Amino acid sequence: MGYVLKLRELIGPRPLIVVGAAAVVLRQQQLLLVKRMDNLLWGLPAGSKELAEDLQTTAIRELREETGLLGQQPKLLTVVSGVGMQYTYPNGDQIDSVTTVYQLTATGELRADQDETSAAKFFPLAKLPATLTPLTKHILNDLRSTQKL
Repeated sequence: MGYVLKLRELIGPRPLIVVGAAAVVLRQQQLLLVKRMDNLLWGLPAGSKELAEDLQTTAIRELREETGLLGQQPKLLTVVSGVGMQYTYPNGDQIDSVTTVYQLTATGELRADQDETSAAKFFPLAKLPATLTPLTKHILNDLRSTQKL
């Protein structure tokens, strides 16, 4: 059981400041997204940092867990927090996210894990799905505004 889930047992759905990492994987002007099982929306492969884990490792781990791909060469793109990074999950759990975003190169066979994600797919940057998670929208807007995507 992960660190955030252990905290949830203690405090319930009240807001938590959650530090995590997201992976940006680009191939031929296409962005890798995963379809989440909890809210049925598309998002970047991402998740919460575990105790004693550095954020680069979090991004690489989450990419592997959610897509089967092995991430390499992490490059820090941005850190996103503040207004627009709050979210309430369908089960009522609330977070205030601090997300580090890394660009990764990736190898391996693309597959969804069927636990957290039901699909993993590359989308053209100009035609991303309309059903993006609010946090992913915020992150992508930040990357576009700073010309990192």
